[in-house]
Amino acid sequence: MTQVLTAVAVVFGVTMLVAGIVRLIMVPFALVFAARHRRLPPGAAPHAGTIFDSPDSPDSPPPSVSVIVPAYNEGVVVENCVRSIARSRYPDFEVVCVDDGSSDDTYAKLQALAAELPGVVARTQPNRGKGAALNNGVDYALGDILVLVDADGMFGPDTLTEMVRAFTDERIGAVCGDDRTINLDHAQTRFLALINHVGTGLMRRALSTLRCLPIVSGNTGAFRRDVLDRTGPLREDTVGEDLELTWRVYRAGYRATFAPRALVYTESPSTLPQLFRQRVRWARGLLQTIRLHYDMIGSPRYGPFGPYLAFNAFAQVLGPVIQVAALVVFAALALLGDPGDLGDPGVVPVTFWQVLLFLSLPLTVVLLVLALILDRSPGDLRHAWTLPLWPFFSTVMSLVMLRAIWLELSGAESRWNKMDRSGTVSIKTGESP
Repeated sequence: MTQVLTAVAVVFGVTMLVAGIVRLIMVPFALVFAARHRRLPPGAAPHAGTIFDSPDSPDSPPPSVSVIVPAYNEGVVVENCVRSIARSRYPDFEVVCVDDGSSDDTYAKLQALAAELPGVVARTQPNRGKGAALNNGVDYALGDILVLVDADGMFGPDTLTEMVRAFTDERIGAVCGDDRTINLDHAQTRFLALINHVGTGLMRRALSTLRCLPIVSGNTGAFRRDVLDRTGPLREDTVGEDLELTWRVYRAGYRATFAPRALVYTESPSTLPQLFRQRVRWARGLLQTIRLHYDMIGSPRYGPFGPYLAFNAFAQVLGPVIQVAALVVFAALALLGDPGDLGDPGVVPVTFWQVLLFLSLPLTVVLLVLALILDRSPGDLRHAWTLPLWPFFSTVMSLVMLRAIWLELSGAESRWNKMDRSGTVSIKTGESP
């Protein structure tokens, strides 16, 4: 058993060190993003400094916004979601809710909200999936900017304003907000709330600076209407409709950027099986998008985005496969060889792997602290006691891509397959309307 644990430590150490080095390279670009995106002065118009701000007409109205909320059996959470959007301070917006043939009271709740709250519309359709529900809402919506969200998301009062303010360049076709965890009632959700800052606070800033942010998250994404007219509707035959649409935005000659102050609080999986299913769905979405847009990978036609996709495909698809293979090899070496094999200088000295592991851990923690500073969330360090979960989390998540590859090769059905919601709210996002 000791040898197996050593093998796990070896693979974990290598993985964390490589990931840490890549993220360390991204730090200067994240800092450049932070320096460029300073807060506007109080009282500034919600579209000040954007492509919607006309210098010839200082009093030009802000662009209209439509928030599309697809919902399937979301009766536990949908009311909190819609009410939080309705609290928005943005001056011109509507909320288009689309029930996807739910079997619970989702549509009844949406109808009640539409009757109570101005600007809220409730629609329903037979169960056809998330992509179809989003397309239904997009077809009905009137806004210049379309914000696509999940039914468990809770907005801050200025989330829509910050989304709009990110459209500062004619070539920006889409904006990704910052999604945070709202259900901090389990060790796993606290852990996810902490480490997600590295992927959002650090990587999204850096990739935006490099003009290769690869995904506008499905629970907090804004798209210009004129850009979607060029890309076409969301696909209804993939479980990664948000990722696939983002790649089409780049194909159309636009890019995506990050709006770090456009906060949306959503539920994170609270059990390991839920988390595994969620990440398998995300991985299948990536594989499906690669299949649909393989010609973009590595192509300089799309600027830095094409070459980045080649790196991303290697890291996200081949990386986990290599990681699992290495784990199997080292575990077999530990079990089948002499107990001292891993320490045999003829193989690799244990002291080398110990150094590797202890180099990777401090680097990872430093990057995490930097991400928390960029996100102005130092208070999340109160969840640091969950960090010992990281090796176990990394090892289990390495199996996600293998499962996704198997499901794709076996032709498994692509379904919405969302997790069950708890309705737990651990974060205050504003006052009730």
